[in-house]
Amino acid sequence: MYDFANSGYTTVVITAVFNAYFVSVVADNRPWATFAWTLTLAVSYMAIMLSAPLVGAWADMHAAKKRLLAATTAACVVFTASLAAIGPGDIALAAVLVALSNFFFGTGENLVAAFLPELARGPALGRVSGWGWSLGYLGGLLTLGICLVYVTHEQALGAVASDYVPVTMLITAGMFAAASAPTFIWMRERARPQPAAEPRRAIRSAYLRVLHTIRHAAQFRDFRRFLVCIVFYQAGVQAVVAIAAVYAQQAMGFSTRDSIVLILAVNVTAALGALAFGQVQDRLGHIPTIALTLAGWIVTVALAWFAQTRPVFWLAANLAGLCLGASQSAGRALVGYLTPEDRHAEFFGLWGLAVKLSSILGPVTYGAATWLSQGNHRVAMLITGTYFIAGLVLLSGIDAERGRRAAGMNTR
Repeated sequence: MYDFANSGYTTVVITAVFNAYFVSVVADNRPWATFAWTLTLAVSYMAIMLSAPLVGAWADMHAAKKRLLAATTAACVVFTASLAAIGPGDIALAAVLVALSNFFFGTGENLVAAFLPELARGPALGRVSGWGWSLGYLGGLLTLGICLVYVTHEQALGAVASDYVPVTMLITAGMFAAASAPTFIWMRERARPQPAAEPRRAIRSAYLRVLHTIRHAAQFRDFRRFLVCIVFYQAGVQAVVAIAAVYAQQAMGFSTRDSIVLILAVNVTAALGALAFGQVQDRLGHIPTIALTLAGWIVTVALAWFAQTRPVFWLAANLAGLCLGASQSAGRALVGYLTPEDRHAEFFGLWGLAVKLSSILGPVTYGAATWLSQGNHRVAMLITGTYFIAGLVLLSGIDAERGRRAAGMNTR
């Protein structure tokens, strides 16, 4: 249910509505507008990247994942609702609010992922992760669908983006708050507090534990290599997520309503991809499943770069949806498979660090490419494709079973 709840934020704010609104209305389509958007996200991801391992280690020691998740959820809801105040020219305020809301969203995403090994045993990690991701896309679909109804109604009355986009932020915040309630009412923390130093020394203890994990990463060489692999292929994924509506409007001439309809369809295919590949992963294996999705991403980028007509672009977008759901779910499951029993939040914190690093690398590369090429989004998309190729090469050197044995031998 938490995956269902938080997906509306990424779907509406990061992917479908506010990103394009920021570029075209708030920043008035200035040459650097796309770069400013991606740089804003990069700042928030850098903050998440620096704090995630410490938050994870502290949550493990104090069995506090649920309490921290409640705090980050409340903060994300508040800052998302605050985006309703943004209008033309409010570039600095918009950047601050987006960075803050995205920081708390990403921190909560790491925390909820760390519950996965408590909810499923090794052989079922892919299946349960797939259920979560597929429900997540359905949640994004519902929130975006409500926004579409509202936007269509307002456009029929002659309203412009600065009239209806702020209200979609309130819709998104409200849906996040309401749909996350079952998580905090019914889900329980199964972890037990671990012996630690005095409370005032908790942060130092957590920091030292994370350093220990990083320093002894050679014992988890497959996990370490997969983190590097994640940085590269997720750089491509995060670039696509961050600029989907921007690309649709700037390169393909879509309107706000057209972009929302497109992202709605992509959420359906993403949900199907997460659900289907969750089943496939448990049968085919973690590495082959991820390799298959990366090959799909390479084809997707080639189609988007080539597309001159809307049908071809729609094909590329829906293939991206299938690959998005599959690659996100499969990656999270493999991290769970390679994680020692008593270090779930810590290792998922390292996973979060890798994903957030990629969330800086991919979108900023895309934004810089559009700025340097005078707004050529097709060139930027082609450059993005190289990250998937690099990820596929790195993936080839990972042995999931060897990594699982290493995790089993290092549970203390």
